[in-house]
Amino acid sequence: MGEEENKATARMFYDEVLNRGNISVIDKVTAENYVDHTAAPGMPPGREGEKQWFLMLRAAFPDGRTTIDDIIAEGDRVVVRGTMTGTHTGEFMGIPATGKEVTISGIDITRFENGQSVEHWGQWDVAGLMVQLGVAPPPPGAPETE
Repeated sequence: MGEEENKATARMFYDEVLNRGNISVIDKVTAENYVDHTAAPGMPPGREGEKQWFLMLRAAFPDGRTTIDDIIAEGDRVVVRGTMTGTHTGEFMGIPATGKEVTISGIDITRFENGQSVEHWGQWDVAGLMVQLGVAPPPPGAPETE
């Protein structure tokens, strides 16, 4: 598969899994031996961990939408810079629902083989998310938000 095909697969993943909650797409586009180098604590490895993460995310933010702001491919890797918005109406990583609307940004790097993701590295603004949920203080000097 080439760079354009890998970008199309990444776009489809964001649209179907993140935005529509179609978890079954993970079976199609994620390799059995998938490795998430930045998986959340407690998530099982491989494809099953991927499914559990996105099921939890969808339950916590059922109206969640992730927009692809930039997508870049080189060789077997696709980089996505995205923005996620949603309302925290379900438990998320032990945090009870707050009803708060959140917006965070992040970057994912995915390596593909034969049209499937085999490795992932992600950096999302988890600290900013925790501040928006009210479970962490804002950094010193940050403007007050409500």
